[in-house]
Amino acid sequence: MKFDKIIEKIKDILSLEVGERKVLNKDVAKALGITPEHLSMLKKRNKIPYEELAFFCAKRKISLNWILFDQQIDTITAETEKFSKIRYFKNINASAGGGAVNFDENYEILYIDKKIINKNLDAINVIGDSMEPTIKDGSIIFIDRNDKNVQNGGIFVISTPGGVFVKRVNLRSNAKIELISDNKIYPSETVSEAEIIGKVVKIMN
Repeated sequence: MKFDKIIEKIKDILSLEVGERKVLNKDVAKALGITPEHLSMLKKRNKIPYEELAFFCAKRKISLNWILFDQQIDTITAETEKFSKIRYFKNINASAGGGAVNFDENYEILYIDKKIINKNLDAINVIGDSMEPTIKDGSIIFIDRNDKNVQNGGIFVISTPGGVFVKRVNLRSNAKIELISDNKIYPSETVSEAEIIGKVVKIMN
């Protein structure tokens, strides 16, 4: 698969999002989360940015196999052991502001070759601006629910009696949990009861 053809498919997808204006290479770069210069280099070398492409597809609920091989999802589900899964919970919001408890077991699945992402992830929406500029209101975050070790640092999704939050986490000596926002206008909050849902491993702003 030539990267040029992939870029054209991405432009077709983005054209549905931007309206009548022409989709440029810089729009493709922005959608993939890379610089236009990096995109130009990849295009010149015919080097496909698999991870960035996988998350581009996950955000839009598009089959990565269709982008790469024109392969529909029903042709690969019989071989799911070869694929990692991203479960997208479109009705779940992790709040970066006030809490919102609305977990729902309805989700959509995107299959991704394990050579690209060798783990199963969950994807949920974020509401609020308390984690800006790292996570913007309306972003989709990808969570590794097998990684709950807050001592290594990072951003986590946490369920508390007040709601579901996406925050940085600090374990305090009194066994309470401090929830820290990246947006400094929001003070940190300490809770005594919390469940670590998982670590945020990718952000699509």
